[in-house]
Amino acid sequence: MTPTAAAKAPPDRAAITRRTDPPRTASGRLRRTLIAWGFCSPFIALFATFGLWPVVSSLSMSVTDITSRDVRAPFQVDFVGLDNYSALFSDPTFVRAILNTLYFVAAGIPLTMVIALALAVALNSGIRRAKALFRVAYFAPVVTSIVAIAVVWRYLYKPDGMINSILAGVGIHGPDWLNDPDWSMPALILMAVWRHFGIPMVIFLAGLQAVPAELYEAARIDGATRWRSFRSITLPLLRPTTLIVAVLLSVSYLQFFEEPFVMTSGGPLDSTTSISYYAYQQFGFGNYGLASAASYVLVAAIALLSFVQFRIFRAKA
Repeated sequence: MTPTAAAKAPPDRAAITRRTDPPRTASGRLRRTLIAWGFCSPFIALFATFGLWPVVSSLSMSVTDITSRDVRAPFQVDFVGLDNYSALFSDPTFVRAILNTLYFVAAGIPLTMVIALALAVALNSGIRRAKALFRVAYFAPVVTSIVAIAVVWRYLYKPDGMINSILAGVGIHGPDWLNDPDWSMPALILMAVWRHFGIPMVIFLAGLQAVPAELYEAARIDGATRWRSFRSITLPLLRPTTLIVAVLLSVSYLQFFEEPFVMTSGGPLDSTTSISYYAYQQFGFGNYGLASAASYVLVAAIALLSFVQFRIFRAKA
């Protein structure tokens, strides 16, 4: 090889790597590990302080008799085991809170998913003009303050509000939505569905856009109707997306708190008291052990429902 050709030859990358890489010795690996942990340490410190420590503290509180009226030192509280959990399920208010939360989840999640999927399908295919405007408008309730939402919906739910005025126009006498124990929970469910369907809609829309258009074209050639294509192509291919939406909604709806807090204060007659609102009340009353136990009942419910959903939606995957 001539000197000119040797000068133009590409450099030996292996040789360069051998020259620049530090030796793979035990001390070198230890140094790189310490550097990596050093970069991670700010997050670890923040997570341990504001995430892990409160969780461990609340779990320990749930098995003690600590209250705000306790004059003993914090480390002299008595260990009571599962007595707080037993007291919870002996409290009719907590049992009512469980039933209210299950009602909210059982009615709210399917309704939210159906509306979100229908709007996602419409935005993906049916609406051809101003798609971006519709997407922003449908997503707006998600980023709107709950206080502003509460003001608007309180006005809508007034006995002489817009909803009852519309019902009166078709000959129906509307109830006093927020002060009637039979209608207060459906009223909050309707508001929550309107408030929360934006994120599932965006997730479903992303899933729909990932479905190959060739499948729909082949189905049309075979004579399949739109409903048959939706049932045989869209829904099966949206199973992973549906799983994500179902889990996210379950976590959000089981922590049902903001709606009763700003709209009904858990009333009337505890008809809108949820597990989260019950725990909040017990913290306010100073019953820290009981409130912590209620919180961990909610954690168990979230874990159980998420496990069931993973089993259902992955059964045919």
